[in-house]
Parts: sequence; structure tokens; C-alpha cells
Amino acid sequence: MSLISIENVHKHYGDYHALRDINLEVGQGEFFSLLGPSGCGKTTLLRTIAGFEDVSSGQVRIGGASMIGVPANQRPTNMVFQSYAIFPHMSVAENVGFGLRKSSLSGAEKATAVGEALEMVGLNGFGARAAHALSGGQRQRVALARALILKPKVLLLDEPLSALDKKMREQMQSELRRLQRQVGITFILVTHDQEEALIMSDRIAVMFDGKIAQLDPPPQLYTRPANRQVAEFIGVMTFLPGNRRADTLEVAGLGHVTLSPDQIIGAEGDVRVGLRPESMTILFDDMAAEPSNRVAQGTVEDLAYYGDMTMYEVRLAGAPRPVTVSMRNLPGRPVLARGDAARVVWDPAALMAFGPVD
Repeated sequence: MSLISIENVHKHYGDYHALRDINLEVGQGEFFSLLGPSGCGKTTLLRTIAGFEDVSSGQVRIGGASMIGVPANQRPTNMVFQSYAIFPHMSVAENVGFGLRKSSLSGAEKATAVGEALEMVGLNGFGARAAHALSGGQRQRVALARALILKPKVLLLDEPLSALDKKMREQMQSELRRLQRQVGITFILVTHDQEEALIMSDRIAVMFDGKIAQLDPPPQLYTRPANRQVAEFIGVMTFLPGNRRADTLEVAGLGHVTLSPDQIIGAEGDVRVGLRPESMTILFDDMAAEPSNRVAQGTVEDLAYYGDMTMYEVRLAGAPRPVTVSMRNLPGRPVLARGDAARVVWDPAALMAFGPVD
């Protein structure tokens, strides 16, 4: 069921066109992400849903009701800001219960609601602690509890994990997803982190220049990007020059290949052919290629060792630039060095052709 409908929304700031004909629907109980680079319009779109920004034209509906002219404090939404906006002079319990201060609940009922909200975010027993004494991850949890205690239909998250270190960020990604499933309400996340969006989301809208370039579940977005701009933004993709005639291509470093229609974006002629690092494999002595795969000869130009895996930059014979190949560091598997020869196996089904070249 659709909970939020955005219909033909435009937003102007003077001569600047921040949102351009945005149309999307967000389902009840969905974890939905707005993903894109800085300045693409994702936070502006989030703020129009929250009611902090008016639309220049178009319609915003929540639960079927128009939100045009409805102030932020009367919408069935709540927002967690990037800065968390925690009141440092208050305790954790006072921060979490701040939104209930004008409610008709009794003091005991408010205390119970605060306790339940803190338990929900894993801060049971933290109510009396001073807000300024919390870690970054704990402040983020307090902000979530303060938003959830009002039981909104939609929780809006404006890059809430950007201030956390890598380990805490990864932990909170898992916690946020678990929490969303537990409470069952709709979450809309704004982020510029592609990995974060892929991990957490049911669907992702990728935005550039105030427009939605693609709206799909993560697997579709990653494996079948709608255009080269999306392909370059989501994950890592190497592009090799090629020439396309109908469904056949001649690709530098890879040779002749035939693609299916869903692997081809754009017209015939000079194209760029994209490959993901995991769609290629370096053959070691104990490894054999699948019959359907192809083998290309190359040389390791550079590498980055991550412990569990190594990312190789391999120059294929006839290619103008190296391709990126990811390999798991399994027990007994060697790590190649710069200058080593490498046989690279690739699957034609993993290629994407984008063209014509600008």
C-alpha cells in the first residue's frame, strides 16, 4: 500500500530549480532511501515531505491526504537531523520525552512511554544520564527514541550516521534496519553513501540535478543501472571503450561479445562497456574457468589489500586502462604483486554497454 505520494513536484529558490518534476510513491512499512551527491536535491525533497519546505508546484500526500499548506508540526512525520539536535542541558529521559510535554498523558504514562522508547533503541537504564555525557552513537539513539516516541507514520532521516566512525556507522546501519522492522513504520533515509543505501533499503531513488535518475530495489539498481551516470555513482565500475552494431560489440581488451537487450543502454556506435570488480576473477593455478566465461591476459598494475579481500588493477592486453578485479583472500591463495601476470576470467552476462559516447 502506498503511504506517501509525490506528484509532479517542483521546487524553486529564485532562479534555482532544486526539484524537477518529482514523482514517486513510498509504501507502508517500507525502508526507502534518497541517494545522490551533494546538491542533488535529496534533502530538499525530504524537507518537503516533512513540511519544512513548501513546494513551488505539485502535490505531496501522506495517507491519501494532501499536505499542501499543512505545517510540519501537524504532519504524521518526525525527523532525525544530521546534527541530532540533542538538548545538552537535559537528561536523556527529558530529551526523549520532550515531544510529550504538551500531551494529555499523565506523568506516569509519560515515564512509561520514555522507558519503552529507550528500551527500543537499546538505551534502557540511561534515562538519568546527562545528554552531554553520551557518545556519538548514544546521541543518535536518543534522537531516534525522541522521534519514535510520538509514533509517527513516517520517520525521516537526514544523513543520521554521517558523524559516526566506520565501525559505529556499520553497527547503527544494522540497528536502524532492525528497528524499522520492529516498529513497522515507514523510514525515508537521505544519504550520499551508496553502500549504506544498498545495505539498508527496500528501494532507492538515485537523484542528480533535482531529478530522479532511477528508482529500483538495490539488486536491480546495482546490476542494471538505467544509465552511465547511475552506473558510475553506484559502487565501482570499470569502463572500456567499445563499438556496437545491433547486439554485438567489439570491446577493447575483451574482444567480440554478444549482449542481451537488457545489457544495452543507448544507440549503436561508440560505447562504453562497464564491468563490476566482482564480475571478474583472476585464475590461479588450481582454478579453471567456466565454459561460458572468457579469459583475458593481463598484468597487475596496482593493488589494495583489505585483509579479507584484495582489489587488483589489471591492465588487459589491448585495453587503454586497467580493470578493477576483486578477489577474496582465501586460505592458501596467494596475493599477487605489481608486475605479475594475471589471467582474468569475465562473464559476458555481467557486461553493460552505455552509449553513444559523448
